[in-house]
Amino acid sequence: MRRPNPTGCAHILKTDADPKVHFAGVRHKVSCLCIQPKESGVFVQRAIAVLDSGVGGLTVVKEIMRQLPGEPVLYFGDTARAPYGPRPSHEVIRFTCEIVDDLLRFRPKMIVVACNTATALALDEIRKRSPHPVVGVIDPGARAAAGRTKSGVIGVIGTEGTIRSGAYQAALRRLSPRVRVVQLACPEFVPLVEAGKFDSPEAYGVVARSLAPLKGCGLDTLILGCTHYPFLARMISEFMGPEVALISSAEEAGREVGAVLRGSGLAAASRGPIMHRFFCSGDPRKFREIARLWLGESCRRTPTLWQVRAVG
Repeated sequence: MRRPNPTGCAHILKTDADPKVHFAGVRHKVSCLCIQPKESGVFVQRAIAVLDSGVGGLTVVKEIMRQLPGEPVLYFGDTARAPYGPRPSHEVIRFTCEIVDDLLRFRPKMIVVACNTATALALDEIRKRSPHPVVGVIDPGARAAAGRTKSGVIGVIGTEGTIRSGAYQAALRRLSPRVRVVQLACPEFVPLVEAGKFDSPEAYGVVARSLAPLKGCGLDTLILGCTHYPFLARMISEFMGPEVALISSAEEAGREVGAVLRGSGLAAASRGPIMHRFFCSGDPRKFREIARLWLGESCRRTPTLWQVRAVG
């Protein structure tokens, strides 16, 4: 099977049978990445690879597209195995390593672990495996929160796995030993977002019930310690009130990605043709529906390839 490459370059995207990859209902395997050495006179930018347990990492992708519009994105959402939060550590580490090993075949310029649970449990292992820069989402969010708080009381909401790891607490204490950290697991948030119900009447009830223990804690800064949670940011802000500043780990990670790319000389040198690629391991229709809704025009104005891809 041969079809034109959606980047618009002269390459042909070749496909052949592979039981693990589907596109538009046809099983296939991508065998041309449309990346040419500079000597050929054709150069298509290498992608920033972003991985998450599901759709939550799209909040990081949105920030990358907004802050770095000339950078192509390669995304993998492990929607078939989401959520990662309740899973044991060894399983999260294994799943994350499987995804990274697969993404490395596409020769990305950077790996972004856009899942707080995977960042908390697997970041060190991923840095050992990747020859490229690796960015997580915990340290950027912790730095922003430490610089924002006036009261010295910072709240962190996240999955059971992230809260249990104590990763945010450790990062905040390294930055400001006297800070008081109030942590709360919100296990109902991720399934709500994965189901596409983040803007439903049901969502506000779940938010209010889940965050009730944080009322009266004296916090003035709240870290959204899961990249799914920005989908619920409006409702979280309404419930917590204007005196509580929300820190999005996704937004801060986008800034970190830009800083690392510029510091390592990997930033896109030109605004040439790019193509975004989105993979998911579960229901492609639901994934694409949420992705297009969340990313909006950023996704529609750039050629985009959608695939279902299994790893492991």
